[in-house]
Amino acid sequence: MRVTEAVAMPVSEDERHRLLLEAITDYAIYMLDTAGQVSSWNPGAERFKGYTASEIMGAHFSRFYTEDDRARGLPEEVLRTAANAGRYEGEGWRVRKDGRRFWAHVVVDPIRSATGDLLGFAKITRDLTERRAREEELRRSQEQFRLLVQGVTDYAIYMLDPDGHVASWNAGAQRIKGYAPWEILGKHFSRFYTEEDREDGLPLRALETARQEGRFENEGWRVRKDGTRFWASVVVDAIHDNEGELIGFAKVTRDITEKREAQKALEVAHEELLQSRKMEALGQLAGGIAHDFNNLLMAISGSLELLQRRLPNDPQITRLIDNALQGTQRGSALTGRLLAFARRQPLEPRLVDLPSLVEGLRDLLQLSLGGDIQIEVSASPAMPPVMVDAAQLELALLNVATNARDAMPDGGRLTIRISQEEAPSARDTDRTLARRVCLAISDTGEGMDEETLARAADPFFTTKGPGKGTGLGLSVVHGLLEESGGRLILKSWKGKGTTVEMWFTAVTAPQGQLANTSTKSSDESVVDRPLTVLAVDDDALVLMNTVIMLEDLGYEVIEANSGAEALAKLDEHEVDLLLTDHAMPQMSGTELAHAARERHPGLQVLLATGFLELPKDSTCANLPKLLKPFSMEQLQTAIREATDY
Repeated sequence: MRVTEAVAMPVSEDERHRLLLEAITDYAIYMLDTAGQVSSWNPGAERFKGYTASEIMGAHFSRFYTEDDRARGLPEEVLRTAANAGRYEGEGWRVRKDGRRFWAHVVVDPIRSATGDLLGFAKITRDLTERRAREEELRRSQEQFRLLVQGVTDYAIYMLDPDGHVASWNAGAQRIKGYAPWEILGKHFSRFYTEEDREDGLPLRALETARQEGRFENEGWRVRKDGTRFWASVVVDAIHDNEGELIGFAKVTRDITEKREAQKALEVAHEELLQSRKMEALGQLAGGIAHDFNNLLMAISGSLELLQRRLPNDPQITRLIDNALQGTQRGSALTGRLLAFARRQPLEPRLVDLPSLVEGLRDLLQLSLGGDIQIEVSASPAMPPVMVDAAQLELALLNVATNARDAMPDGGRLTIRISQEEAPSARDTDRTLARRVCLAISDTGEGMDEETLARAADPFFTTKGPGKGTGLGLSVVHGLLEESGGRLILKSWKGKGTTVEMWFTAVTAPQGQLANTSTKSSDESVVDRPLTVLAVDDDALVLMNTVIMLEDLGYEVIEANSGAEALAKLDEHEVDLLLTDHAMPQMSGTELAHAARERHPGLQVLLATGFLELPKDSTCANLPKLLKPFSMEQLQTAIREATDY
């Protein structure tokens, strides 16, 4: 039996090349003759362009080009370039059999014989439509991002190279920092920092932090091209390529100066609110203390007056009682200041002799200032009086003196000068013919700079540490002078002291109308005929003294320690005058007066109070008042005015 063996036939070189070309489908590989007609066609060409070999063989390759490219002679230029330069390579739109376009990468090589004669061209075409679409999408995305970054004007967005030099610059950076692109590109970003921050190494530290941690963020002062500063929020991000190499930094800066100022204003407002609440609480406390202290003074001064009337005429005893009465008078002035501080008293302008007022306050000023500060007082002769609330002015003087004391921690001199001058005006032409009186308080303290001086009278502004000042002293003085038709002028020089000038309009005082706080002796006279007085007070000590004073003045007295008891006794007795305390529990003096007049129309009422504060809508708001503590003479005068007796 014969065995037939299959013998592999040898494959020629040309056959191998043919098989290779037919196996390639991702590239169109075909031959052109010297005239540009297709002379070979591989499966890749058929897949790309849609033509079979039988459809395209012998056709001119220009049919693969767009009409515009054929019109401008691109096919001929391709072959000419390949023949002359030895190669043509390019990209462009090509046309398939069905008319659809695709983006092609084309390489054309000339084919020559051994003798150098041109035999034709080898043409390789690759379909890059998808890649070009991705690249175009990426380009559009990058362009949109560029337009977005360039369109942002509220943020400075720019790139830095790894060394910190500016590599890009958007419109926001130009608006915020003031540099045009050609002025800043290539410059180091440290020029945006303050000199102090550059000396401290902050720019390099920012880049190093971003390099190591990937991000740096902070707030601080930055400098514009014109040298002005702005408060900036800064973020620096490190940028790396696909291999992880640092290629630069992305820097975003926002001008938050207005936001920072708004935050500071909010903090100031919050602090002012806290101070206001604190002052309100202190005022309530001071008012309560003053009320209770007034009752104590009333009991003491009343008892002293009664003792003075009953004891034998012994000069030594009389002098002691007079001293004690002067002490109660000073205590009364102190409660007045407390009530003024507590805003429990409206302004009561009166004709005031400034030299007498300052001299009467001198001891209290010296006590407040301490022994290290010397007080000097001078006044021009024949000073006219001024119209002002004496108690409030005393409080203003104490405020100014306290500020002066704080400005002289090592001691010094406080000079109070009272003079009659022409008040300086805001405008040279704005002069008034009225006489002016100036009360000037000068110290030898540390003084104020221009910025502090400009704000010194602002409410709640203080240069003292926490808990050492409310910032209300000079603002209270300013308010008092404004309401009194005067003016506050501050003068100060750093290291040379401060002068506070209070200007008032001089007033011609009818004789006997000047405010006088000195203790007066009680009038020994009594009423022509006895009146029946119902005395009401919830404080037993005050009530006892009031009753004895009334009896000594010749009145018939009925006493009650509450509003309810007073109403009951009004129903039981004929009463000519109701003398009642105002601040009582359960029923106040004004409420008692209203209820009493409803039962007994025409009843005369006299209100004893230290507050001078009545409900504005009360039908008894205009009741005659007797300020506590009162003397027998003041009690007598008030009763006569209230009853027309």
